[in-house]
Amino acid sequence: MKKIAVIGAILENPHDLQTEFNQLVSDFQGIVKGRMGIPLEEHGVAVISLTVVGEIDEINSLTGKLGALSGATVKAAVSSKIIEN
Repeated sequence: MKKIAVIGAILENPHDLQTEFNQLVSDFQGIVKGRMGIPLEEHGVAVISLTVVGEIDEINSLTGKLGALSGATVKAAVSSKIIEN
């Protein structure tokens, strides 16, 4: 049972986190459908939005792993709509 979700992340000191963050997103490339990043260098943060389509366990796994990064605040919004295949 697949769902559509948006994972939002705010990275403090993004230069320190970008390698780990990008590797995790790459590890889940099968469910990531889109990515938008906005660097707010004047505030020392980056805001990243990921659009994903996958099993709820996959979405939760990616969200949890990203949220475990020190300096990252991550939340997911999951649609109630079930996606067929």
